[in-house]
Amino acid sequence: MSSENGTHGAQATVNGGISFWYADDGIPTAREPLPGDASADVVIVGGGYTGLWTAYYLKKAAPFLRITVLEQKFCGYGASGRNGGWLYNGIAGRDRYAKLHGHDAAVRLQEAMNDTVTEVIRAAAEEDIDADIHHGGVLEIAYTPAQLARLKAFHAAEVAYGEKDRTLHGARETAERVRVFGAVGSTWTPHGARLHPVKLLKGLAAAVEELGVTIHESTPVTEIKPKHAVTPYGTVRAPYILRCTEGFTASLKGQRRTWLPMNSSMIATEPLSPAQWESIGWEGRETLGDMAHAYMYAQRTADGRIALGGRGIPYRYGSRTDNDGRTQPATIEALRAILTRFFPQLASVAVTHAWSGVLGVPRDWCATVTLDRATGLGWAGGYVGSGVATTNLAARTLRDLVQQDSGQSGPTDLTTLPWVNHKVRKWEPEPFRWLGVHGMYATYNAADHRELTTHTTTDSRLAKAANRIAGRA
Repeated sequence: MSSENGTHGAQATVNGGISFWYADDGIPTAREPLPGDASADVVIVGGGYTGLWTAYYLKKAAPFLRITVLEQKFCGYGASGRNGGWLYNGIAGRDRYAKLHGHDAAVRLQEAMNDTVTEVIRAAAEEDIDADIHHGGVLEIAYTPAQLARLKAFHAAEVAYGEKDRTLHGARETAERVRVFGAVGSTWTPHGARLHPVKLLKGLAAAVEELGVTIHESTPVTEIKPKHAVTPYGTVRAPYILRCTEGFTASLKGQRRTWLPMNSSMIATEPLSPAQWESIGWEGRETLGDMAHAYMYAQRTADGRIALGGRGIPYRYGSRTDNDGRTQPATIEALRAILTRFFPQLASVAVTHAWSGVLGVPRDWCATVTLDRATGLGWAGGYVGSGVATTNLAARTLRDLVQQDSGQSGPTDLTTLPWVNHKVRKWEPEPFRWLGVHGMYATYNAADHRELTTHTTTDSRLAKAANRIAGRA
């Protein structure tokens, strides 16, 4: 764990050390690596939320299965241990799935995501996992005229996808929830909760082991092929090999251009005083976002801090990933600027922790879950930053796909959702993807700056250009 002197407040900023979420009890003691060649019924590559939830639901459904999880570092090393703690009903690619499969199919997908928020809370309670969950919903705010126009369009779209319990608020009602400087409107959904990502992860890993699943850590998988997961310590053979590696997928042989590892960075403040919280409000502890093109995400933590994230440096050349979450000082200052833009009264508050991580981005920005019945290879991911809940839906879907393929069950509501077996082309080779991603986010940032300074009521043409670069248009 490294640290550097903060430029605000009396405390130094702990920079890296995986994430703030590990600050209380540190990095866990590693489980034993794979001892040699082995066999199983199902091998799961990746010990994050997707892998552990998949192991959990498969073992609960079929206790006789021999399930092995292989993790290159330790469970929760990746995005599952570094995210913003947003358990919410967003899913990447819903609009595209509506175009490909029809509006009703996309509505079914959205309803499944709504139910997933409740399912995670239910499963955590059943397994006695205390993850600081507060079911306060999601509040997304606008503070420029263009953002307000996007917010109203976003709200209308969500209602059209079946969210009849979503509400739209003006400036006064927004301030009654949280006093964000200059906020002119907001939209709120009950389908969201704040949580402590690592407490959920550690509790889930313990529950999986209690069920009889084998977890090997410090065991990087270098190649996945039909019925084989290859590691430096040996090969595990199984009829089903499920890839659950999200932002680290590019490190696998043959997967360099499958999903782009997008960087996201976060800061956490020192605990705020009662007077500071009184000035902010936020008593409902909703997860908090905005309608900027280069959006932010934040939560009020159980110990009274603000944890806030954004993009920072979006991508490293050659799909490289970091080692310990260390974040550039300029990114820390950029996130602090967002914090004080929202809450100017916190200008002197210390940022005690900063960290970064990677998330998986497919070329069409659509999350997917797949099982190839010819090879037994499966995968799930490409969550584009919405993985805390989507991993759970993906895991239950992988369970159903494996059970269907093995003859234990037929098709289910989950196996017929439109994101199942979706195919997408690979990302461009370097240097084109580096140039494209950095150009995209530079354009988004320029669009946000223009909207903030000109008070335009329409989307900047810069943002529309960035959407075309991204493949979102």
